[in-house]
Amino acid sequence: MAKFFGNLHLVLVVGLIAAVAVMLHWAGSATLDVNSVFRWLHVFFGILWIGLLYYLNFVQVPTMPTVPDELKKGVTGYIAPKVFFFFRWSALLTVVTGLVIAFVNGYGHQAMTFSGEGNVNLIGLGMWLALIMAFNVWFIIWPAQKKILGIVEATAEEKAKLAPRALMASRTNLLLSLPMLYAMVSANLG
Repeated sequence: MAKFFGNLHLVLVVGLIAAVAVMLHWAGSATLDVNSVFRWLHVFFGILWIGLLYYLNFVQVPTMPTVPDELKKGVTGYIAPKVFFFFRWSALLTVVTGLVIAFVNGYGHQAMTFSGEGNVNLIGLGMWLALIMAFNVWFIIWPAQKKILGIVEATAEEKAKLAPRALMASRTNLLLSLPMLYAMVSANLG
C-alpha cells in the first residue's frame, strides 16, 4: 500500500477511475452529460487553484522569513516551482471549465455582459472576478515568480522589485477569492 500511496499519478488515475465508475453507476439517477462532467472538473480544478492560493498566502509566504537561509533553497528550488506549476494550470482549467459550463447552459453571454437577471448576473460577477484572478496568476504572479525563484535569470535588484508586485497580485487574488466564491456557490444555476 505504501508504494501505491507514494505514487501521486497512480492515486490520481485510480481516483479518476473511481469517479467514472460512480458516474456510470448512478447515471440513471444523476445526470451524466457535458454539463455534469465539466461541473465536476470545474470544482476539482477550482479547489486545487484556490487551495494553492490559500497555501501560498496563509502558509508559504508568511513562513519564508522565518526559514533559515540554508533551508530556503529547498522551498524556492523544489517546492515553489511545483506549487506554481499546479497553481497556474489549475487557474486556467478552472476558468475554461467554468466558461464551458456557462455557455453549454446558455447563460454565458448574459453572465459575461451582466445582461441577465439575478443569479445570472451574480455568476457573471464570479466569472469576471475569476478572470481577473487568472490574469494575475498568468501575467503578474508567474512571470515575477520565474525570476524570483531563479527559473529565469534576474538580478537581485530585479527580484527585490518583483517580490512586492507578486505579493500584491497574490493578495489581490486572496481578496477577490472571497466574493468570487460567494458568487459561485450562491448563484445555483443549472
